[in-house]
Amino acid sequence: MLWSMDPQVTVHGDWVSAVVPLMKLLCLTVIGLVLANPRVQIVPRATFKLLSKLVFALFLPCLIFVHLGQSVTIDNVLHWWFIPVNVLISTAIGCFLGYIVALICRPPPQFFRFTVIMTGFGNTGNLPIAIIGSVCHTEDHPFGPGCDRKGIAYVSFAQWVAVILVYTLVYHMMEPPMQFYEIVGEGNEIQEEPEQVSNSNFSRPLLHEAEWPGMVDKITEHSKTPFIARVFMSISGSSQNTFPDIDFTEEGTSGGGPSSPKSLRCLAEPKVVRRMRVVAEKTPIQHVLQPPTIASLLAIIIGMVPIFKDFVFGADAPLSFFTDSLEILAAAVVPSVMLILGGMLAEGPKDNALGIRTIVGIIVARLLVLPCVGIGVVMLADRLNLLVPQDHMYRFVLSLQYSTPSAILLGAIASLRGYGVKEASALLFWQHICAVFSLSLYLIVKALKIMKASQAGWYITVEIIVTEIHK
Repeated sequence: MLWSMDPQVTVHGDWVSAVVPLMKLLCLTVIGLVLANPRVQIVPRATFKLLSKLVFALFLPCLIFVHLGQSVTIDNVLHWWFIPVNVLISTAIGCFLGYIVALICRPPPQFFRFTVIMTGFGNTGNLPIAIIGSVCHTEDHPFGPGCDRKGIAYVSFAQWVAVILVYTLVYHMMEPPMQFYEIVGEGNEIQEEPEQVSNSNFSRPLLHEAEWPGMVDKITEHSKTPFIARVFMSISGSSQNTFPDIDFTEEGTSGGGPSSPKSLRCLAEPKVVRRMRVVAEKTPIQHVLQPPTIASLLAIIIGMVPIFKDFVFGADAPLSFFTDSLEILAAAVVPSVMLILGGMLAEGPKDNALGIRTIVGIIVARLLVLPCVGIGVVMLADRLNLLVPQDHMYRFVLSLQYSTPSAILLGAIASLRGYGVKEASALLFWQHICAVFSLSLYLIVKALKIMKASQAGWYITVEIIVTEIHK
């Protein structure tokens, strides 16, 4: 149902149309891998970091603004509601599968939550955009006119939910466990941290800033500590010395007298609510307003107001020269993203304590089990008339949200929290290697459905019957 059902398409053409888009992306990735290979290093790591910053701050916002702004309307926003909901559903199912993987594979105790979040949170931004760009660049793609614009608009419309999840759920789930932090605190690693921060950004692995340039500047005094555990759990005197002090003057325990407004406010505030408020205040939700998110918001606002849309978009629009310039810049997103991915893979997997069994379990759950569950969820939503009718790209993007490897952004979060950095690097490396085969298998399965439909008419008949029932 995700691909066009043209009975004239040959079996060979079906198979090729499913594999060619990924082969294009693979070629771009291999080029990036060769250019960044440590033995050759035709292009130094610093260049890839600068390219990553250009993608994050310029190319990707231009792509989102141009394609989402032209596609979005008030009516479309009302019909696209299932796209962000699907991100939440895919994350919830992925975390549940990650919990099962953690129970079965038994990773080291300090990596239990790490296993859950690495299985649950997939790449909902750059990689789907690259796949859609490659698919739509094929002449015989099955999604009709406006393929590129529609697909990128759908992916961009889901990004704001993913960004909020990153800076709330993922940020706190990647918090160092208390026992692990205490062990590290007794050694020399914490003492060496200021030296690491003071180093040049170009000396950091590309993985850490591949999708979040400038991440090192976001480090705070609490980002590398088990902050929630310190707030909600009682810490013994010996353990408390391990952690930096937290300012709890708002709780009325110190700082201000009985007449202090903060003290009066906290006296009437339940202890649990007060602790939740402290955690919420330390959550870096302000980082949600990154350039891609700002571009999404501007595109939605302008696209929903006809006067603004006619002024910015369209061949006769007064600012058409400006949008054309942005579209030229947007064309650099797909090759840049894949070159950066190749540069990241060139660094190779890092030594880690996660264990081969856990890595294999996460890969199987994320790349094999979750896509099958996702197909079922999309089919069920289609039967319940929750999706845009007769829009194959809409269904393709929804299914793609279940099929991508873990988000590269998780490597940046791991580095920001000082937790599981080597493990995230190794896991992302092997996941993206295996994703070449899993995504190819995913697209071939869709092509086989077309082959079956072209050889026998029963599948098309069932489609017609189901469509008539829906009507």
